Amino acid sequence: MLYHLFKYLDKLGYSGAGVFNFISFRASLAGIVALLIALIAGKQIIYWLQRQQIGESIRDLGLEGQMQKKGTPTMGGIIIIIALIIPTLLFARLDNMYVIIMIIATLWMGVIGGIDDYIKVFKKDKEGMKATTKLIGQLMLGIIIAIAVDYTHSVNHFALETNLPITKARLNYSDIIPGDGNAWLIFIPVIIFISMAVTNAVNLTDGIDGLAAGTTAIVGIGLGFLAYATGNIKIAKYLNIIYVPNSGEVVIFLAALIGACLGFLWYNGFPAQVFMGDTGSMALGGAIAAVAIIIKMELLLPILCGIFFAESLSVILQVSYFKYTKKKFGEGKRIFLMSPLHHHYQKKGIPESKITLRFWLITIILVLATIALIKLR
Repeated sequence: MLYHLFKYLDKLGYSGAGVFNFISFRASLAGIVALLIALIAGKQIIYWLQRQQIGESIRDLGLEGQMQKKGTPTMGGIIIIIALIIPTLLFARLDNMYVIIMIIATLWMGVIGGIDDYIKVFKKDKEGMKATTKLIGQLMLGIIIAIAVDYTHSVNHFALETNLPITKARLNYSDIIPGDGNAWLIFIPVIIFISMAVTNAVNLTDGIDGLAAGTTAIVGIGLGFLAYATGNIKIAKYLNIIYVPNSGEVVIFLAALIGACLGFLWYNGFPAQVFMGDTGSMALGGAIAAVAIIIKMELLLPILCGIFFAESLSVILQVSYFKYTKKKFGEGKRIFLMSPLHHHYQKKGIPESKITLRFWLITIILVLATIALIKLR
């Protein structure tokens, strides 16, 4: 919004208006404004959630300090969404297709998560939205992202390909299923799977104070470096990664994402004054998936989002092993003391603040490793 205004003012000859042409300047403003919005609006939103009695209902799982969180306001993801969307609308180019895709992905999943939270809080149904309904919503978003990205690439005559980790080679989807126009037969299912996997992984990670928000902020920083490199033809050529024209606007969205998450941490850090709920975790998952797909880094997500991947994998392994052993031996056995993974460490007596900090440190290492792998290519 402001970009278009200042671009017009620059044409009229107003001194200094041209500074809005620089992505770094607009990204800095987006991050600062997002942080301030989360800090200022966050307090009022928490009060509103308390007045509406939108509190977390806790199921006793035998975790230390768990029952003390009963009644803590949930659906705090509203803070993140507001702090993310407003700066994006203010400082990003609204005629950029990628910006529109990221906003739709965030709001789409935020609405699904919000409905899920609403059912849990007001309908007193701890299961929330039916799993099939939630998956259909995620499936539809994956289709929308895939079609929008495919359309954008077709208009700009881009090959339907993506970067691979470690090797300089690129994966061209048309090589998997040869033939004109057949690339989308593999591309769309892959994008749907990635968007669903990332969304659910972030959702599973949101289990202890500050974990999901802090981890997402760190991942956002890593994606920011990658997005800037992808949108700069010289850097992309130097790193031998796919150059995606006009994807520099993704950096502004990510700056707002980082600012929103850091501002939310002011209230969500241990001991949490508010939980993001599915409203926030699913919105963040949708945003990360959309960004990675746009900048053609989706296959690097298992490394970059290693914590999210590990949390999700721990649940899959736990459930699968339990079902297998119950069928074979008549009694289900477990790999972890409890899943997702952060609960396993809670069961081992490690304070949740220490678990959160250690997971953040691991995420920093994984982000640096991802960037190093890009350079090594």
